[in-house]
Amino acid sequence: MNFSWLDDFLALAATRNFSRAAQQRNMTQPAFSRRVRALEEWLDVALFDRGAQPVALTPAGEWFVDVARSLVERVERLPAEAGAVAGAQDQTLKFVATHALSLTFLPGWLRGLETRTPLGRIELVSDVVQRCERAMLAGDTQFMLCHTHAAVAGLLPEDDFVHAAVGLDELVPVTSAEHAGDPRFALDARNQAPLPLLDYGAGSGLGRIVGALHDQALAERGVTRVMTAHLATVLKSMALEGRGVAFLPLSLIGDALAEQRLTVVGDARWRIPLGISVYRPRAALPAAAETFWRALIT
Repeated sequence: MNFSWLDDFLALAATRNFSRAAQQRNMTQPAFSRRVRALEEWLDVALFDRGAQPVALTPAGEWFVDVARSLVERVERLPAEAGAVAGAQDQTLKFVATHALSLTFLPGWLRGLETRTPLGRIELVSDVVQRCERAMLAGDTQFMLCHTHAAVAGLLPEDDFVHAAVGLDELVPVTSAEHAGDPRFALDARNQAPLPLLDYGAGSGLGRIVGALHDQALAERGVTRVMTAHLATVLKSMALEGRGVAFLPLSLIGDALAEQRLTVVGDARWRIPLGISVYRPRAALPAAAETFWRALIT
């Protein structure tokens, strides 16, 4: 039997129309009909009553719908399951992490963990949080390191993923400092021209947090989004060039603040406390990854 016949059967069972089902399966109707007939011959039963209008499932066809769906789902899971078996003894720890934390928090955090447990080889992909979340959902990685805020939900469902808090950070609005140390732009100023805002792109986790907590207040202040970028490092560079105000994590700008190349603007209500968390699937991971997780949470 050809497993693609199962998809053909399910398409026809859903549409009850040979022409539409063939179109969905990207083939001519005669070719599609031959494949459905081949499945029936392999099973040695009729699955469809072709004399009915629209086409109807026979009792055997009704029974086979659930069977076909189950088989298709099982086949789709096979590559991931085979990979899990093959990687059961894999000592590599697979991480995705946001760009900002990859540069600032991750190196020192891993160094601290190494004093408690050997880490072995680490495979790291640094990306925006949206793509990190997609990698976790697809099962392409074991751990995700990202900023979090209790009031802003991510894309990973709690039923399938668990997380551990590993650090703290803070998002603060900053702008370049003038020669006297004064901020180039004033966030709290009223009745002035719109504030030039260096904003995050749609895929940014930090942008997700700023938008959820401050979009209304920024609209009331009046802003002009002079630039958007996915990466906090890019917005930091633009802020240093005096192009506007950016909300940046303290972990990324400590040096620039100490050297007074950047300065914090606005009162305390604009500052956003952040957590730093590691996510993992609830499902079992290879032995090395489980050892790492135990060291992390103890």
